Amino acid sequence: MVETQVLSEIDADAPLADLAPAVHLDHCVIHVTDWERSNAFYRDVMGAEIIPRGSAFAYRFGGVQLNVHGPGVDATPLARIPVQPGNSDLCFRWSGSIEQAADHLASLGVTVELGPVERNGAAGAGVSLYFRDPDGSLMEFITYPPSP
Repeated sequence: MVETQVLSEIDADAPLADLAPAVHLDHCVIHVTDWERSNAFYRDVMGAEIIPRGSAFAYRFGGVQLNVHGPGVDATPLARIPVQPGNSDLCFRWSGSIEQAADHLASLGVTVELGPVERNGAAGAGVSLYFRDPDGSLMEFITYPPSP
């Protein structure tokens, strides 16, 4: 997977330059019901580095992390309506072709629910595949055309 680019500051000519210092996503939270099953999925299918956190785990993708609520976790503070297993919707940039992403998922027995389909993501127009994690959260691999 492509490492997440972390910028120290916003380009002075960028439309949001007046918001400096730059703001970047550091982590978000998902909820799982089974550590062993979820760790295997996020490691093998998604390419995450599994980070032990006491009796829990986090899933790291370069410079971005998924903090994980699950069995044995008593997190504080929580969102007004805390995230539940199966209610996340996450998109990950796949660094190869959409065909390679499909082959990767097929080789691991992961069912593609939709795709390839054209979608717009953080880098503009791309092509996506949709599938689910073991708890039912929607996962997306998006690819972007090579730069000219």
